[in-house]
Amino acid sequence: LMNAAVAQGVAPAQIAQHCDSVSLCFSKGLGAPSGAVLAGGREFVAEAWRARKLLGGGMRQAGVLAAAAHLGLQHAEATLRRDHDNARRFAEGIHELDSPLWAIDLAAVETNIVMVNVQGAWPSPTELCDRLRAVSEEEVAETGQAVSVLLLPWSARTVRAVWHRNISAHDTELARRKLEFVARKCQE
Repeated sequence: LMNAAVAQGVAPAQIAQHCDSVSLCFSKGLGAPSGAVLAGGREFVAEAWRARKLLGGGMRQAGVLAAAAHLGLQHAEATLRRDHDNARRFAEGIHELDSPLWAIDLAAVETNIVMVNVQGAWPSPTELCDRLRAVSEEEVAETGQAVSVLLLPWSARTVRAVWHRNISAHDTELARRKLEFVARKCQE
């Protein structure tokens, strides 16, 4: 919800007004260690409250977590905008590499998520992710850095990259360089 609101330049309420219920996680992009809220009609929330109690849910001294969630919400627009910008820079950077191993639909990069379409029979998305995660002596010798990039094989031909508050612009550039290094090694 928050990523969509920032990407569209609208208040979250403008998107949520069309929903019967909304759940918002305070971790991940907003940076709180944990926590979520659930909103909806009175009967829906009452039933959710009852189900939570039946399953033993509930926390004591949750104020510290609430404070972290509040801070995350206060800085959400700037934080998420930075994540979106980093994702865009990564997508543009690997698009410019013009590798036959992948393709990127730049128009589809609207938030903090980049989908990389892996082309050809090799490497598969899983193999590509394994190579991005691994650090070889050759990489360190050639680039002077040991960089491990964690991406997710999303489908049979797609890899998913997601940015969050702990990934800087520098980290993003290192990930792009690592992808360039891996592509070069795959093509050798």
